[in-house]
Amino acid sequence: MNTTHYKHWPAGLPHTLTAPETSVYANLEISARRYPNKAAIVFYDAILSYAEFNAQVEAMAGYLQQDCGVRRGDRVLLNMQNSPQFIISFYAILRADAMVVPVNPMLMTDELRHYVEDSGATVAITSQEIFSRLAPLVGSTGLKKAVVAAYSDYLPAQTELAVPDWVRAPRAALEGEGIISWHDALAAARKPGPHLAGPSDLAVMPYTSGTTGKPKGCIHLHRSVMASAVSSIAWSIASVPDQVTLAVLPFFHVTGMQVSMNAPIFNGGSIVVLPRWDRDVAGQLITRYGVTAWTSIPTMMIDFLSNPRLSEYDVSSLRRVSGGGAAMPAAIAQKLLDLTGLQYMEGYGLSETIAATHTNPPQMLKQQCLGIPLFGVDSRIVDPATMATLPPGEVGEIIMNGPQVFEGYWNDPAKTAEAFTEIDGKRFFRSGDLGYMDEEGFFFFTDRLKRMINASGFKVWPAEVEAMMYQHPAVQECCIIAARDPYRGETVKAVIVRKPGVDAAPEDIMQWAHAKMAAYKVPKMVEFVDALPKSATGKVMWRALQEKEMGKQAGA
Repeated sequence: MNTTHYKHWPAGLPHTLTAPETSVYANLEISARRYPNKAAIVFYDAILSYAEFNAQVEAMAGYLQQDCGVRRGDRVLLNMQNSPQFIISFYAILRADAMVVPVNPMLMTDELRHYVEDSGATVAITSQEIFSRLAPLVGSTGLKKAVVAAYSDYLPAQTELAVPDWVRAPRAALEGEGIISWHDALAAARKPGPHLAGPSDLAVMPYTSGTTGKPKGCIHLHRSVMASAVSSIAWSIASVPDQVTLAVLPFFHVTGMQVSMNAPIFNGGSIVVLPRWDRDVAGQLITRYGVTAWTSIPTMMIDFLSNPRLSEYDVSSLRRVSGGGAAMPAAIAQKLLDLTGLQYMEGYGLSETIAATHTNPPQMLKQQCLGIPLFGVDSRIVDPATMATLPPGEVGEIIMNGPQVFEGYWNDPAKTAEAFTEIDGKRFFRSGDLGYMDEEGFFFFTDRLKRMINASGFKVWPAEVEAMMYQHPAVQECCIIAARDPYRGETVKAVIVRKPGVDAAPEDIMQWAHAKMAAYKVPKMVEFVDALPKSATGKVMWRALQEKEMGKQAGA
């Protein structure tokens, strides 16, 4: 096992961490007993106590079991923005002994169909502003029931904070078999059966895409989710219930889910929820509720620190500002340090590891660095062809073995086998990311072995976008590549060969794509070409197009 990094380990912390042998739901049950009157969730000045939070989880779990037929090990789709209902739903699904399938609320109907059919979910919990995308699937697929929430049910009577219209929207009338409002489901006041799930039960299945094919479900048991949440708390913040977390990263994504939701609940902390990024509201919430921890992505931090109203907000309560998904620009990290005295703590993880496997130690924060392996994680840099361990400074594939690593891909034993390698009797996950380890045991990212675009922290898999682009009547061939973007870091570019006799402008292609796929996947640039470069076997040489694009932009 690589232990080079131990000399930079946080003082007083053991190298391993024993996670509780209980379900993730048990964290809420315990916190509700310990801190019944403490603020669990803050939503635009409305406060839900731990006792109220747990009571609503119990009621929704009872409804899922008694009225929706949810049983132990069943998958339940969870499709909504950050909100009290998301958090309640997440824990209600676990309380019902079922598995949460978190879904990006930006997805469209054709994309959602795959998640429903692949996971085998028969029940979904969603929100009314996006329900029209899911509605065609209720009854026409295996999806039989849908619980539909209105965010306005949890708004305070009055607040001067800027609340988006789609959050304020009153509860809408619902029609259709198997469809019920969140309000009515809770009002049924069902009692769930005994909680049976333990560490080895199915807990959460986030989806991730690959270089080929459709998104794949990452199977996480309560054990791996618990290990990740507990390590997040122990690493850099004392385990006290007075932590206040600003939750701005989406809960459907593993970083927001673990660091901004599950970890605070384990700790009995307060979660200040923001459904959609707004730099002014974020500043007001930090000031008003004394936020101590904030995990973000570079684009949010750039926007926050460029706000001309920044001086109006008191951010002195912050004790940790962290993130990942993309490297924080050095100039922005310096601006944060000048403002708060805090260094941005960067980390690294994937859907397959339910958030971080590496994080910078708080006493030695290296910038644009993934950090060092967390509790119990054995991470190495290997030659991707031979699996031989490489010395410090040499670039290879990042692999890891640890308590947060997933079990495998749902219903895909072949892809699961490809994702792992055995070294020294240990099962290591192959990240597909290239990087190196320095002499002090810190890991750095350099490139991707896999083909992927990182747009503001959202992972875009070209093969998935290409498959959808071929539905356009003007597209004969298409190759999706990354293009540089000053704000998003990377953005999506489509290189297209048009069908003979079919005319289409770039704007037509982009407008069509907006109706077919999540906004972050939509090509922001379209280039028409006469032919795509191909290998002798007829495969599109995407790397040649990618290198040409990067060279062109570097020259510009």
